[in-house]
Amino acid sequence: MADETHVNEMALSLINAQSTMALATARDDCAWAAPVYFVFHKTAFYFFSSPDSRHICEALDSGQASATIYPVVDTWQDIRGIQMAGKIRPAGKGLKALQALHAYTVKFPFVKSFFKPGQALNLDAFAKRFRVRFYCYKPDLIYYLDNQIEFGFRKAVTLA
Repeated sequence: MADETHVNEMALSLINAQSTMALATARDDCAWAAPVYFVFHKTAFYFFSSPDSRHICEALDSGQASATIYPVVDTWQDIRGIQMAGKIRPAGKGLKALQALHAYTVKFPFVKSFFKPGQALNLDAFAKRFRVRFYCYKPDLIYYLDNQIEFGFRKAVTLA
């Protein structure tokens, strides 16, 4: 069985290798899931979304959201992923958000092609260009699951 440090490292490696996170919310007994491009930065997940989108409205109203990250695999033996419960909040415009934005543009360099050469890639530019805001998903509970270790393997992890 994998030790705690190794499991945390495997979880972080999987997160950093993926680009898409599925967010899940619910309202009035009706669940909803939405995929978003994300960057993991200093214990939180950052992503852009429309402030009017269903997942943002429901997450902000309820104060809760769940998320999952996983690679595409061909067999059940290769299933592995991250399951999380937490909260979505606007990222704000402080230093943490600016550092996360920088990490986002490094992870997804193609976003630069949406802007004119030399144009500042700041939160205001993204909001104006795409009518989106930068959000932070902060998990309260994180599980790493990995059928490669053992069928049904699931362990709580701490990401740093």
